[in-house]
Amino acid sequence: MADNSLDGIWNAVCDECKKTISEVAFACFFKDLRPLYIDAGSFVIAHNNEYMCSVIEQNYLGLLSSAIKKIMGIDLIPKIVYEEEEEKIRNAELHSEGLTFEDFFSFDNFIVGSSNRFAQAAAFAVAENPGLINYNPLVIYGPSGVGKTHLMLAIKNHIKKKFPSKKIEYTRGEDFTNQLIQALQEGKLGLGTIDDFRSKFRNVDILLIDDIHFIAGKEQTQEEFFNTFNALYQNNKQIVVTLDRPLREIKTLDDRIRSRFASGLFADINPPDFETRVGIIKKKAEQSGFTLDENIVYYIAEHIKVNTRQIEGVIKKLQAYINIQNKNPNISIVQGFIKDVINDSQPEPIKIEKIIAEVARTYNVSESDILSNRRTASLVLARQVAMYIARETTEMSYKMIGENFGKDHSTVLYNVNKIEEFLKDKPYEKELVEDIIKNLKSNT
Repeated sequence: MADNSLDGIWNAVCDECKKTISEVAFACFFKDLRPLYIDAGSFVIAHNNEYMCSVIEQNYLGLLSSAIKKIMGIDLIPKIVYEEEEEKIRNAELHSEGLTFEDFFSFDNFIVGSSNRFAQAAAFAVAENPGLINYNPLVIYGPSGVGKTHLMLAIKNHIKKKFPSKKIEYTRGEDFTNQLIQALQEGKLGLGTIDDFRSKFRNVDILLIDDIHFIAGKEQTQEEFFNTFNALYQNNKQIVVTLDRPLREIKTLDDRIRSRFASGLFADINPPDFETRVGIIKKKAEQSGFTLDENIVYYIAEHIKVNTRQIEGVIKKLQAYINIQNKNPNISIVQGFIKDVINDSQPEPIKIEKIIAEVARTYNVSESDILSNRRTASLVLARQVAMYIARETTEMSYKMIGENFGKDHSTVLYNVNKIEEFLKDKPYEKELVEDIIKNLKSNT
């Protein structure tokens, strides 16, 4: 889901900077920055406070420079300017000229090949006639980076254009879960009701949920989705979901939801073949305003075989190189960009905070309770599972895991061993833990 616009590049730069500085520092110094343009070897960034411009120049130019280098693959000098004065020189047309995130994803720029032809045809049929019984629900599944989200947003954009009066809701499985949790918490505080949440998702004509596998094992979320599904389906409203693996491999998905999905249409997407990758490379280069020599196109297609997001990353770097250097790249340049993108695309290590959050959502407890010393049966199980998953998915030692939970290494060792024994004769719990691990890995 890469965004090749100036704003998209800047967002990626900010994400890179967040890895180095604290949230407080980022909120103080980076939140009000915005990109203006790239020109003559400079990446020009504006701030609405003249004093802050000087502070950022004195303290963060090195960080910005290295982040820009990592994201774009070329050396650009970050230049911080006072927004009010800059606007007198350059007007709004110098802002990002790239496509917005949502506008980019259409059926026209989805490259069709043998690996995705059926899924594309099914998605287009839904977009042309939402609510058709034979295509409801539509379940699109496949590994990361093969175009599932592209098709989801293409459906959304096509329906918005053809049926402007229809109400569409697009979200991710994780966001659906988080919004439910928030609604329940706000209800307890008297700030809202669960009815507001239900109204949002049930009073629509088309519901699109990306990565629906995220709700597997979360009983309350699955119950809410099941009732939402029924409310929409019974009124001939279109439902489209995506999965990162075949339905049979998601062991802890509620049988009732599994049955509802089975009544619809399944469409898988596999990694693109060579010819499709060539088409994707040419199309993305064309959208970025340049063309590539055939030998360059074929070289990229031969060396990036699975994840189309990596292709987008290489095209983004080539676009910046051509704009700044004003010359065409050679194979040597492309080799370096491919190496950078493949290295950058390696999954980030799973963080202990993410593990605790996912376990808390799955076992319907709070993160603070998992980290507390409370010893109710449900909390003890969730805490032990979190420690076990940390051992299974990270390089952390028992001592390091213990430090994150406020325990010593012997306690962690005991809890991990306890879960290992527990899972031997508890097939459902074993599948639940395996699904948590898969969800953690698919979201890194």
